[in-house]
Amino acid sequence: MMTALDSPPLNLVLDDIVRSHRPQSEAGSVPASIPHLSSPAFNRFGIAVATTSGDVFSSGDADLPFSIQSISKVFTLAMALSAGEPSALWSRVLREPSGTSFNSLVQLEVEHGIPRNPFINSGALVVTDHLMEKSADAAGHVLRFLADQVGGPGPFIDEMAAKSELANSSRNLALAHFLKDFGNLHRPAQAVVENYVRQCSIMMTCVETAKAGLFLAQGGRGAQGTVVSPSEAKRIGSIMLTCGMYDAAGEFAYRVGLPGKSGVGGGILVIVPGECSICVWSPRLDSKGNSLAGSAALADLSDRTGWSVF
Repeated sequence: MMTALDSPPLNLVLDDIVRSHRPQSEAGSVPASIPHLSSPAFNRFGIAVATTSGDVFSSGDADLPFSIQSISKVFTLAMALSAGEPSALWSRVLREPSGTSFNSLVQLEVEHGIPRNPFINSGALVVTDHLMEKSADAAGHVLRFLADQVGGPGPFIDEMAAKSELANSSRNLALAHFLKDFGNLHRPAQAVVENYVRQCSIMMTCVETAKAGLFLAQGGRGAQGTVVSPSEAKRIGSIMLTCGMYDAAGEFAYRVGLPGKSGVGGGILVIVPGECSICVWSPRLDSKGNSLAGSAALADLSDRTGWSVF
């Protein structure tokens, strides 16, 4: 299997990816319920690759911070598992694709308050609640974790954006109250949603996000030591592959063939086990909530490099 570290050099491949996939028109959409996500220009496009050999390659707008949104769910899940007692977490949230909207109230009620997976909103709220049992400021704890992985204070919470997003979080609050009613939320619903929204409002660049996710390509070993066990790193990757791209996980697995997690801020984090982590960002979304240009670019990169788990 060819790798991107063969000829042509990866930096040239990424430059060509940017030339080929930077949007030329306002195709796609931005989330109407999160006003601040409409501010980046439609033609923003960045990509970064952090390799297990310690190199970082990037191109385009890879050093421009963006709102990571649901990409944060990968990091909170890893932190929750690293805190010990994974069986306690997995008794509260499943590991199956949802087949319904990421913020479905109906599914949560039918399934008696046990979310299908940790990447839909109800599941992520349970993970945040789990983290809050160790620290009331779970979002701040996530931010410190990311700074440690990145090796600097680059990541930050956009507090104004978080305040705006919280004002539009009626559905998440409803999910939290459903979870509370079924006994699957231990902390106050309002506090859990506030922490969840703040973690989603973390701003990072493509370079930082790729570096932060590198532990998943390294068998759980991060910048400052073990984050999760090799077994847990593998299993987080499997959940990313099956549940990480909203209702387009199957299509993404077909086109890209790698574990990925997207966010409605336009970012996508992808893991190539044993090789690298990749982050691409372009703010306009397809009908499933995934970056339109980012998804196409990752399919192209996978074809060019042979990177795939299949």
